[in-house]
Parts: sequence; structure tokens; C-alpha cells
Amino acid sequence: MAVEIFNRVELKYILSQADVNQLIPLLNDKMKSDAYNPDGKTYPISNIYFDTDSNELIIKSLEKPIYKEKLRLRSYGQVHDKNETVFLEIKKKFDGVVYKRRSSFSLSEAEQFLKDGTIPQNGKVNKQVLLEIKDLMKRYELKPKVFISYERLAFFGKDDSDFRLTLDRNILSRRDDLFLDSPIYGRSLLKEGQWLMEAKAFKTFPLWFAHFLSQRKIYRTSFSKYGTEFTSYMGEH
Repeated sequence: MAVEIFNRVELKYILSQADVNQLIPLLNDKMKSDAYNPDGKTYPISNIYFDTDSNELIIKSLEKPIYKEKLRLRSYGQVHDKNETVFLEIKKKFDGVVYKRRSSFSLSEAEQFLKDGTIPQNGKVNKQVLLEIKDLMKRYELKPKVFISYERLAFFGKDDSDFRLTLDRNILSRRDDLFLDSPIYGRSLLKEGQWLMEAKAFKTFPLWFAHFLSQRKIYRTSFSKYGTEFTSYMGEH
């Protein structure tokens, strides 16, 4: 069954290009590069976030409650064929720990499911996860609200496979043309030269990582891609 479940702590930081230049050699020594970014090249990720007409989910999220949840449809780059694989994900956060459940299927199957709740009968999807998503969509009357894309470098710990680190740049957003098979474009959410780093672990973070943050005077931030987009959007409207 095509389902992935993650329970982990996620910490976020804003890095300059100089910070990233110092970090990459350390990551190449201490971690393994994700299969999606061979030779140190970024790979694209596109997302469609779902919310209510009144933006209930993101407003609740920005209030920093002990529990929050979101729904998104994700692809790795622009989809060129309706048979390409996409991922529908529920992401929940409770008391600082992130819980993610997702199922993969084709874009055409995903669009049909999101339209009328039809669960594919191909034996590849996890019906339990899709029923959970179906309940969430019905409870909030969710609909596509925002497209967010970015270019990513991802790494996994050599000695601690539970430790994962991602670096995202060129984070773009838009509130129209909400389709994964549309071209990737939008308004930038980061300043030029900035990267968003997310460090993820089930329990603890390695000492070398803490030393790097201390040496570069890099401090934790509460940056949220969807939250930043919504705050900017509301400021303009």
C-alpha cells in the first residue's frame, strides 16, 4: 500500500547563501544526499494547499495552537502526464511533534478523489488514509487555495538515518491556476539569496549540527511557507 507515516520534530532556519556554502561540505561529509538531488543539484517540488473559504486552517495555524492540521497535494516538479504519481498528504502537528500521513496515486485518480471522493480500486492506495482525508475535507469543506513550489536539496544522516535535513530556495506562490500540471511560476516568498532549512528528527539532533548553528549564529525561526504566503496576501488585500 502506498502510504508513508512520519512522526518527528521539525526545526526551521533561514540561511544566507554564505551559510549554505559553509554547510554543504559538512553535509557531504556527515550525511547522504537524497536520490532526487544527485550531483548536488536541487529538485523541484510543487504543492497545492487546501483550506476553507474563510481560510480557517491557516488562520488557526498562525495562532500557534497545540494542535493543527493541513492538507496538500504534492508532486515532484511539474506534472506532464495525468498518469504521473502525486501524493495527497495530511500533516498534523501536536505539541511540537509533526505527524504526516500520505498516499500516492496518479494525478487523474487524485483529481477524481478530490472531486467526488472516489477511492481508486487499484490496490496501491491506502484506503484508511484516504478515508481520513475524505473526512477532513468534508468536515471543513476544503478546496484548493494556494500553489507553492520550491527547489530542494535533501540529506539523510549517515550514522543516524532518523535525522533529515532539507534546504529550499526559490519558494514561489500563487492563488490562481491551481493545477500541478500547469507551469511552475509565482511570487517569491524569500529574499534573494535566502534558503529555508528544515531539520527533522524523531528524537535528538546531532552535535555537529548544533555546533554549526552556534558557529554561524543561526537561530530557529517559525517560518511557514503557507503561513508566510497568507500573511503577505492579507497584507496586500
